[in-house]
Amino acid sequence: MSKQNRRITHTALLAAGVCLLTVSIQPQRAYGFMGEAAVVGAIHALQSFMGKQMDKVGENITNSLNDMTNPNSVSSMIRDAATQEANYAKGQVAAQSRIADAQNTAMAAFLRRQQETGIRDEHMMSPEFCGGLDSQQATMAAARASRSALGAITTIVEPRGEAAKGTPSYYGRAQGVDANTNFHLRRYCSQEDVDAGLCSAVSRLPNADQRASTLFIADTLSGDGAVDAANDYSTTLIQPVAPAAIRGEQASSTMGREQMLQRRAYNARMSLARFVMAFITSLETPSVSLTTEQKREMQAEGLQPLDRASWLQAMSLEVNRRVSSVSWNAALQAMPTASILREIATELAQSNYLAMQNYRLGLYQASIGATGIAQNEEARLQHASNKMPSPTINP
Repeated sequence: MSKQNRRITHTALLAAGVCLLTVSIQPQRAYGFMGEAAVVGAIHALQSFMGKQMDKVGENITNSLNDMTNPNSVSSMIRDAATQEANYAKGQVAAQSRIADAQNTAMAAFLRRQQETGIRDEHMMSPEFCGGLDSQQATMAAARASRSALGAITTIVEPRGEAAKGTPSYYGRAQGVDANTNFHLRRYCSQEDVDAGLCSAVSRLPNADQRASTLFIADTLSGDGAVDAANDYSTTLIQPVAPAAIRGEQASSTMGREQMLQRRAYNARMSLARFVMAFITSLETPSVSLTTEQKREMQAEGLQPLDRASWLQAMSLEVNRRVSSVSWNAALQAMPTASILREIATELAQSNYLAMQNYRLGLYQASIGATGIAQNEEARLQHASNKMPSPTINP
């Protein structure tokens, strides 16, 4: 028990004893003045003592409640409790702040890594773009090879159409007819030809020199005679037999010079027609090795993958890949913005390239159209001139 509590206890016991003593004392009957005065004095003394003690008790009670210096007072305990609660609150706030700081730091690091990943993806080329670039390089290589094939074809067919020296028609049209017939029976003999006794067995490509499928059935002509068959089909289509050459005194005569003029016009028209057909054949000539992606696309389209293909095949595969390829379209869904923009730029470049090829083909078609107009007008003029009488020219 504390000192303060013991003091309060002693004071209370003393006051109780005084009261008990006062009650228990039986005063003697006194009828004199001095006896009453003594009683009154004692009462006053008791009242004074009790008032002081009660004041002290109240002071002690007040101090026990409000004395902040007393660690056992109610106020001190309340203060300590409030201080402890405040400390708990401050600790909780500090802990929450540290947790929030840690979360913010982790989120900032995550966002930074995410941004770095996005920057990396924006600047890195996708596998689809690299595969497309390889395919485009193959297409350009095929285009160069097709031009070489075009030059080789025209070098062969031009002298034949002009009935140059060393060709069958140089010696006469009959020789040209015999040469064409023998060539057909040797390489493209059909069952009808066998039945007619013109050849002994059906060839591997019967009548291929007169069927359009020989040229247009596949984007790539096979290397086992399909290119020659396509060229022979063009010959049968445009100029089966060249007219006989104008030779010797035929060329020096007046009529011969007129025939030479007509023959040059004829050769020019035949050359234009044969050039267009040779251009088509060159685009289907196997001339470039396909990439792995192109072979995979051929297999996806149900075609037999080729080791070497033509310009038309390579360009067709590149266009079809962006239309029906499941892998390319699936990758497109996951591409970042920069990769999609690269794909769009690539497709625009391909559109420009194909537009240029169409423009070149349009030049050929325009030349053929102009030739047809010139022929028609020449025939009309000649028909009108034949009805006119010969003029009389005064010397």
